[in-house]
Amino acid sequence: MDNLKKIAISIGDLNGIGVEIALKCHDEISKICQPIYCINSKMLSQASKLLKLDIPEGFKLFETKGEFEIKPGSVSKKSGKYSYNSFLDAINLANKKKVDAICTLPINKEAWNKADIRYKGHTEVLRDYFGKHAIMMLGCEKMFVALFTEHIALKKVAKKINDNDLTNFLIDFYKNVKSENIGVLGLNPHASDNGVLGDEEIEIFKAIKKANKYFGKNIFRGPLVPDTAFSPLSRKNFNYFVAMYHDQGLAPLKALYFDESINVSLNLPIIRTSVDHGTAFNIAYKNENINTQSYLNAIKEAINLSNK
Repeated sequence: MDNLKKIAISIGDLNGIGVEIALKCHDEISKICQPIYCINSKMLSQASKLLKLDIPEGFKLFETKGEFEIKPGSVSKKSGKYSYNSFLDAINLANKKKVDAICTLPINKEAWNKADIRYKGHTEVLRDYFGKHAIMMLGCEKMFVALFTEHIALKKVAKKINDNDLTNFLIDFYKNVKSENIGVLGLNPHASDNGVLGDEEIEIFKAIKKANKYFGKNIFRGPLVPDTAFSPLSRKNFNYFVAMYHDQGLAPLKALYFDESINVSLNLPIIRTSVDHGTAFNIAYKNENINTQSYLNAIKEAINLSNK
């Protein structure tokens, strides 16, 4: 047992399905790691009673401070604040080397907003905490997608694309994944048809050229035409893709591999993985058949990365 990796589990929004996933999967994941759950005993007891689930033996806690009434399926300022504090506790444990990695259960962005938390998600918190440019990558062993821009309005994406920032992103991405064949998507339909539909592809092309020159080999390919980049033939050629914006990469990923995909934060001094789904308020605390594959995959990847 002592040689198993220690993984801090950020419990997520307690009005959602995260705590149910943690309780149901504990026996399975405790065979491969030592989970430490960032939730206090009072909140855990409340959740377990609402779920009519026993707290498993050996369910080790880091007592994240706070107490409130769990309201299944509702957006709450208090649950938003608690999920944020649980995440900070997990980060601190990893930063102090008390755990080998962290795995996060889903938060609700609206609840964070209600709690006056200025971040829109986990990755932004990690960037500020470490002063590093964390890269958001999502997927599974069949296909991974990294996002050049993340939670911003679509009308702002084009203005964000410049060859210097994208070059640095590509260089950092390769250093983390070490794949020799990475597809980089264009922004416009048909990758702009040589400038007919936009000039952003010129910036993307320059970034690809600069990044390949930096490494002295042709790692990055593109700009790929976005509407065919994820076709079966294209996916035979690439395991890793770089998308210019959130939905461009995640719509095809979730259509293909929704239940098994995970979220990984790259380019940081700590290891962080996460489920790639939301709080599912509509089924929270209803004892429905919840798919736990994304969580199990996230735990396994956290262990895998901490072994490297």
